[in-house]
Amino acid sequence: MGEGRCVVLEMDEHGQASLRESVEVQLARFRRGEPDARERLLAAVRPFVVRYVRSRIGRGAGMFESADDVAQDVCVAVLRALPAYQDRGRPFLAFVYGIAAHKVADFWRARARMRDEPYAEVPEPRASDDDPAEEAVRQDLAVRLDQLLRELSCQQREVVVLRVVVGLTAGETAEMLGSTPGAVRVMQHRALSRLRGELRAQGLR
Repeated sequence: MGEGRCVVLEMDEHGQASLRESVEVQLARFRRGEPDARERLLAAVRPFVVRYVRSRIGRGAGMFESADDVAQDVCVAVLRALPAYQDRGRPFLAFVYGIAAHKVADFWRARARMRDEPYAEVPEPRASDDDPAEEAVRQDLAVRLDQLLRELSCQQREVVVLRVVVGLTAGETAEMLGSTPGAVRVMQHRALSRLRGELRAQGLR
């Protein structure tokens, strides 16, 4: 599956318009003051924001809700920053990524503080219509995925998230991280090789 996904990504790089190009088109329309341009720009970046934030926060019980709250905060922050945004030679999507990465870091810092603070009372579990067995399996898989990603360096983890989960091209990922497409491909190859090794060591592949 990993190899097939990489093929799709390479086809995107040389085929249809990239996410960056779509966002830049909407940004240009916003700057020209076209009607509904702000909403269209937000619609262009929202899928990227949601996929990135969900992948960084996780899929455990209640985590998707938390991730979507953070994604909404990112979108609001992007809208608030638009009037003062200045083109400094980097794509607008890199600007959005910077905001998203900071919001995710803020989320984990706040969560760490909450774990250190005693609760006055035990919070009631969130009601769910999901089958308990299916929910348990999803949580177990989420924990395993998170543990696997923690085996990578911070930059390798970002490359895997942006390339494989979010679906950016190597060029777009390089622009997010201030790197080069070639370096991104090398990091992706090494990261996926390491993840495959971890899976084999755990008897999962």
